[in-house]
Amino acid sequence: MRPNIIFIMSDDHAARAISAYGGGLNNTPNLDRLANEGMRMDRCYVTNSICTPSRAAIVTGTYNHVNQVTTLDTHIDNRLPNVAKHLRQGGYQTAIFGKWHLGEGRAHEPTGFDQWAVIPGQGVYYDPIFIDRDGPKVHPGYVTDITTDMSIDFIKARDKDRPFFLMCHHKAPHRHFVCDHKHETMYEDDLPLPESFSDDYANRAAAAKEAKMRVKSDMTYEDLGLVQPEGGSEVGELMFPHPNIHVRKVPELKEGETITLIDVRTGEKYTFTDPAKLAEFKYQRYMKRYLRTVQSIDDNVGRLLDYLDEEGLADNTIVIYTSDQGFFLGEHGWFDKRFMYEESLQMPFLVRYPDGIKPGSITRDIATNVDFAPTFLDYAGLTVPSYMQGTSMRPVFDGSAGDDWQDVAYHRYWMHKDVIHNAFAHYGIRTERYKLIYWYNDPLDQIGATAGDEPPEWELFDCEADPFELHNRAGDPEYAAVFRDMLARLDAKMAEIGDVPEHVSSEVLAGLAA
Repeated sequence: MRPNIIFIMSDDHAARAISAYGGGLNNTPNLDRLANEGMRMDRCYVTNSICTPSRAAIVTGTYNHVNQVTTLDTHIDNRLPNVAKHLRQGGYQTAIFGKWHLGEGRAHEPTGFDQWAVIPGQGVYYDPIFIDRDGPKVHPGYVTDITTDMSIDFIKARDKDRPFFLMCHHKAPHRHFVCDHKHETMYEDDLPLPESFSDDYANRAAAAKEAKMRVKSDMTYEDLGLVQPEGGSEVGELMFPHPNIHVRKVPELKEGETITLIDVRTGEKYTFTDPAKLAEFKYQRYMKRYLRTVQSIDDNVGRLLDYLDEEGLADNTIVIYTSDQGFFLGEHGWFDKRFMYEESLQMPFLVRYPDGIKPGSITRDIATNVDFAPTFLDYAGLTVPSYMQGTSMRPVFDGSAGDDWQDVAYHRYWMHKDVIHNAFAHYGIRTERYKLIYWYNDPLDQIGATAGDEPPEWELFDCEADPFELHNRAGDPEYAAVFRDMLARLDAKMAEIGDVPEHVSSEVLAGLAA
């Protein structure tokens, strides 16, 4: 009997914000149910840490240079084959509800799904618009609840003689963070600062210092639930230049200055004269707002799991929970994602399948989001098409993955110096112990920003000895052999998947050395 498959995905949910991962930030009992009754993956990585390209990799099983969805502004060509089309052709009932983010209109809307209703763009948290085959419609309520309602209604109305494939895609916890009203008073006590919150970016590539993702300087009044004062640059730098959008960042304090901020919900005032205290205040506001939106996801995962139990569907249903990438929760002083550093690279991945996964399993085997589609097809008993570049994760799930299991994860971020975050283009690989990153600083630039004069740079991290990735070993003589090995592995991976390198290959370097 072929299993049902439920793929639940949130947006920007860091693994550390799931209590099963031991981050100590929050309590997510329903997500923890998946880990306790199934498997927690600790090395599931995204191949491009940004929403649209990650989603394209998931539905097609291909890297972004193949599916051509490399940035937020390159949307999917829905004539391409995808996993839902294969499953539907193979007898599955298919549906997607929630965030699509692969484009709108006839050329980009979901295909391969019997039913679909998706939010346009990022959508909103309250009274969201959903688009389906009949066009746009406002749905009153909170978006996480609505997405779950649609998902449960689909299961209720299914043909019980055929298996189903459901993609339940939540908007939360994407910024700007707006929680369900019932969670507004959660997290009254302050949260601990990450050890690397005050990172000075020494001994790192220029990209780390130049990124505009700092909690202390780049979060907006809206991000932090504060009233934005009327005025111009004196009340804060614009989030990005636009003639009709005037979202501003909460400024940093200079010595001798004072700032008073107002809570948008309660009207409470906060006055600061100490720059460090203001930075910590911003962190606490950010984290609490973020975690409150996560709580609704946990509630609704519980609703869905309870329904499967009530209907006797749990044993023969694979339930996966993941996010489209990781997210910085103050590590290195950052919010957002994009970078290949661990907090952004790691996707949370929890999977429960009572008929095929041992409860309480934990794996450190490496997998990436291009592996998801082949996994679905494998469990459905369907042929994995030759164009897919991933590998079925089934051996990892059932414990049969041996020493020959894949040991390299590849990542490439294309949006050089985007206008909001100023993140530099880069690619690289992650192995069990090491990480190699090449900041090639693409002068071709795909979204209209002006490329600078930053030279290419290498970073090498020993993730075992340096889990916070604070010490670049690319120029360290003690790591010269490791660098050469990692460069050869990068060359081999790029050749395997057909991506074109920007760097000098290991063979050329070896020839020069000779």
